[in-house]
Amino acid sequence: ATSAYRRTHRQFACLDLPRPALSRTCSPRPSMATSARAALGRGWRATADLCDLLGDRLRYVDCLGWRDFGGIQRFCGPVATVQCMEDNTQVKAAVAEAGHGRVLVIHAGGCRTRAVVGDQIAKLAEQNGWAGFLVNGCVRDAVELANVPVGVKALGTHPRKTEKRGDGLRDVPVTFGGVTFVPGQDFVVCDEDGVVVGELALFDEEQQAAT
Repeated sequence: ATSAYRRTHRQFACLDLPRPALSRTCSPRPSMATSARAALGRGWRATADLCDLLGDRLRYVDCLGWRDFGGIQRFCGPVATVQCMEDNTQVKAAVAEAGHGRVLVIHAGGCRTRAVVGDQIAKLAEQNGWAGFLVNGCVRDAVELANVPVGVKALGTHPRKTEKRGDGLRDVPVTFGGVTFVPGQDFVVCDEDGVVVGELALFDEEQQAAT
């Protein structure tokens, strides 16, 4: 365990990333995800509309050159996270579990030399009830991804797969695009205009005000 800890933290030494302790935080309860999905109401609320409604109560992810690759361009859900670099072991482990409508936010350090999500991982995520992926990094199998009914928003594509060393961290706060994503606490909304984030309680309040 000690060697795995040292190896995982060495991989982030070349990045401007925090060095959190290894964590196996429990996934958010299904009731939390159900409540958060209901927070957007029966119809879709675009990011632009949410910005008008909630203003500075939201957190706005910087435009990093986001591109949509999945079969769904508009998606949202409670945040789950993976922090990794050229190793998608923890990404695959996460989507092998029930998603309950969550969005997997992957901080891959903005890496453009390996793809952390491909068609097989996307299909597994769809089968297990994940809403989609927000990837600070690259994906591959772009043609196939377009036929999988999940959201996949990423920086670009690269055909090369990652290593499988078992590195990476799950369910820890991750920061990119000027925003910190907190698993089990935040809700993320993605569409063609961009990405906004807020606390779960904020979307519950908005829903109550709309009803």
